Amino acid sequence: MEELARAGGVRVDTVRFYQGRGLLTAPRKQGRVAIYDDQHLARLRRIRDLQQQGFKLEQIQVVLAEADPGEGEALLSALLEKTVGERTLSGEELAAETGLPAGMIRAAVEAGLLRPLHVDGQERYSEADVEMARAGLALLDSGFPLQTLLEVAAGHAQQVHEVCDRGIDLFDDHVRKAGPAAGDDRAIARTFETLLPLVTRLVALHFQRTLVTRALGRLEGKEDSAALQAALHATEAAHLEVDVSWR
Repeated sequence: MEELARAGGVRVDTVRFYQGRGLLTAPRKQGRVAIYDDQHLARLRRIRDLQQQGFKLEQIQVVLAEADPGEGEALLSALLEKTVGERTLSGEELAAETGLPAGMIRAAVEAGLLRPLHVDGQERYSEADVEMARAGLALLDSGFPLQTLLEVAAGHAQQVHEVCDRGIDLFDDHVRKAGPAAGDDRAIARTFETLLPLVTRLVALHFQRTLVTRALGRLEGKEDSAALQAALHATEAAHLEVDVSWR
């Protein structure tokens, strides 16, 4: 184990941790000695490489479970491109670029709204986090109280996570494994790239329509809401622009 750790550039504790998580298979036993081979070293280096690209251990475990080591590479690249984008930022850089105080960034992370990537042992933030932080700051500037806004956003985030997990299962079962592109890694990645903007726009349009419709329902019959009703009607009639292009 010590030799494997040294060759893979990690600590022995890290090897034990990966093995405990099922990321590394058990070694061959020769008496009381545990023997690791080239496959263990290749797997260890693969884990480290994926971590440095920004993937979490849960995602890496799914990748390593594939029978073919090369399967899913194109889809992984597509996922990584959309998750990370062209650059990553430290927490300090994110605060400086968005004007959001470091304390608010930590609060957003704790609420599950921002999810830093772990690259080379450091927390890094993506371009999407920059856009989300700026949008959140704009909401605060409009008068929303921070704590209440965080509570609402955290509840929304939890529901989104559940819906996304179900959506991922659907994609996995009906597109990746059984759809027309099944077995073709690059075709699966192209399908993902096509579907993601469509799903993003669908969700955004549905959210806007639901929000406006429910707000109008609450205002019905209230005499002091003419200006807000006019604004909501205008919003409902407007064409929502959702930027879902790949950068």
